[in-house]
Amino acid sequence: MIVRETCEVLWEVLQPKKMAEPTIDDWKDVAKGFFEKTQFPNTVGAVDGKHIRLECPKNSGSLYYNYKHFFSLILMAICDSNYCFRVIDVGSYGKESDCNVFKTSAFGKKLYTNRTNFPANQCLPNDNLGVPQPFVLVADEAFALHKNLLRPFPGRSLNDQRRIFNYRLSRARQYIECSFGIMSKKWRVFQTSMLVEPETAVKITKACCVLHNFVRRRDGLTLKTPKVPCKA
Repeated sequence: MIVRETCEVLWEVLQPKKMAEPTIDDWKDVAKGFFEKTQFPNTVGAVDGKHIRLECPKNSGSLYYNYKHFFSLILMAICDSNYCFRVIDVGSYGKESDCNVFKTSAFGKKLYTNRTNFPANQCLPNDNLGVPQPFVLVADEAFALHKNLLRPFPGRSLNDQRRIFNYRLSRARQYIECSFGIMSKKWRVFQTSMLVEPETAVKITKACCVLHNFVRRRDGLTLKTPKVPCKA
C-alpha cells in the first residue's frame, strides 16, 4: 500500500511539471534537437513499446502472455532527443501488438484522426523552395504508416536511396530504445518480474517514467553553493 500510494503521489505531482502535454513550441524544440543530433528533419519524437515483465496475474488467462513467452503489460512511449518521455500510455495487455496499442491509445487516436497539435508543415533544410513537409514521429516496422508517422521501407532488396533513408530513420528511432534502456538500468524494478497486481505495476511504471525525466533533465548540472564569508 505504501508503494502504491507513493507512486500515485509522484505521478500527480511530477507529471504536470515533467511530462505535461507538449505544446506547439515544445514539438518545435524536440524537432530541433533531433535534427541537431541525428540530421533527420521535422522529427517530433520516436515511438515504441516496451514489455514490463509481470508474474502471472490471477485469473488473467493468456491476456498478459506475449510473443516473447512471458507475462507483461505494455508501456507505449514517445521520447525526445534527450531521452525524456513526452507521452506515455501504460497498461495494455502483453499479448497485443505495438501497432494496436498505439492506435487505441489517447495520443494514437489523435494522430490517426489528424487531431494532433503538431506545428504547421515546413520545408526541409536547404530546400526552401520545395514542398512543405509534415512533422513526424519515427517508428519501426510494427507501426502503421501515416503522414505524421514514418517507418522503414520493408524488405531486403532495397535501392541505395531507400537503404540510406532506413539508416537515417533508425538513427532517430534508436533514441526510444536507449530511453527504455536508461530507465531500466536506473530503476531496477524493471530487471525482474514485478510481484504485484497489474494495477500497481501501472502506477510503478508511470512513477518511474516521471522520475526518469526528472533525473535526465538534471544530469550533468552543477549546483552552485552560496559562499559563506569566513569569520576572522
